[in-house]
Amino acid sequence: MQYSKSIGYALHALIHLAHAERGQNIGIKDLSSSLGVSESYLSKIMSKLRQDGIVRAVTGASGGYELARAADQITFFDVIQVIEGRQPLYECFNIDDQHHHLFFEAEDLELESTDHSENKGCLVKKVMIGAERHMQQYLQQHTIQWVVDSAAFNPLTQTVK
Repeated sequence: MQYSKSIGYALHALIHLAHAERGQNIGIKDLSSSLGVSESYLSKIMSKLRQDGIVRAVTGASGGYELARAADQITFFDVIQVIEGRQPLYECFNIDDQHHHLFFEAEDLELESTDHSENKGCLVKKVMIGAERHMQQYLQQHTIQWVVDSAAFNPLTQTVK
């Protein structure tokens, strides 16, 4: 499993915007230059973030992008959902296969309904969904502001400034 590069660019762009002075918008040219990515590629990412209400595009001479909500209200999970989509990471692909029923917990197999669409009781799905929930919870606990605050206390970033 690997996140797309778009996730990394989106998170870094948001952190860059969070660092900006209040009311100071950052243009796509400056953002793309800072991140080392093409303007057209970053524009597509920023468009998704704008459509989902994470950033706001400001027009005019001093236009550019700004955060549409506070940095402590933007979680890593929010960004991943916007860029990668909201579909589950795992789907059991052989629910109709007889072999699949070997991986049910005994008690679930006894209660199994004829509706296999929910894939009740599948131990493989149970583990994969549980792992996904743990990862979601972790990503929901980390915000753009968390990165900004944590970086402020990092001695390495203090010497770079």
